[in-house]
Amino acid sequence: MPLEIVTTIAELRERLRPARRAGESVGLVPTMGYLHRGHATLVDRAREGNDIVVTSIFVNPLQFGPNEDLARYPRDLDADCTLLAVHGADIVFAPSVEEMYDRPILTHIDVDGLSGRLEGERRPGHFRGVATVVGKLFNLIQPDRAYFGEKDYQQLQVIRRMVADLSFPLEIVGVPTVRDEDGVALSSRNVYLSPVERQAASVLSRSLAAAAATIGAGTVDPFKIEATIRSVLATEPLAEPDLIAVTAADSLEPVDPEVPPSAIALMIAVRIGRTRLIDQRVVAVP
Repeated sequence: MPLEIVTTIAELRERLRPARRAGESVGLVPTMGYLHRGHATLVDRAREGNDIVVTSIFVNPLQFGPNEDLARYPRDLDADCTLLAVHGADIVFAPSVEEMYDRPILTHIDVDGLSGRLEGERRPGHFRGVATVVGKLFNLIQPDRAYFGEKDYQQLQVIRRMVADLSFPLEIVGVPTVRDEDGVALSSRNVYLSPVERQAASVLSRSLAAAAATIGAGTVDPFKIEATIRSVLATEPLAEPDLIAVTAADSLEPVDPEVPPSAIALMIAVRIGRTRLIDQRVVAVP
């Protein structure tokens, strides 16, 4: 089946109506475009588990703060569609901002607690914007499954809680972070990095690997784990840590070393030059 590009809500619903009548399953991969191998992995997983695969491409203004990179966020719809066709997506939903928000939006989804700390503390309103647009996509597409990368780990947990709390009838599938050979997590924002900055970016994954080894050796003290991450980041002059979080993987609550969780989530945000990169690892506690 050739890839179809749909730009309006009415077209999208019309295109999905026959699939729904036939009882076909629908998998959704929500993206902001400028796709890479990490996104392709999400599409591959959706292709394996569903009859119809929809990929949304929408740079959502609700999740960008006033001093963030909305205007310069990379976009290349033609290249995105080429990649999606190769990986077997059926429908690309690529609406305009005016199509998604035809008037100032007054209704938002806030996942209290999970949204307001860590990354949400540094980017106020970010997760409200994410949850709102993802909730709208779920309503429009009504997928059976939706696929999200684990690199944006707090986002994944916010979406999972939203789905549980609002009884959305779908499964959220988390897909492990895809990395380059040097360990750098794939990200659309990597395009901002100069060659020297791109080389420096490997310090993020190295710091997380060192922290994972610390946990594997039996350390569950969050201050010692954080110190391990900071010590590795400090070896790279271009790295400026913005967020280092050591939390329980399921709740994102601080780790209590007296009653350690079964798994620890390590989440970091680091500026390399002008570019803010994020990375994560979930580590089982021995």
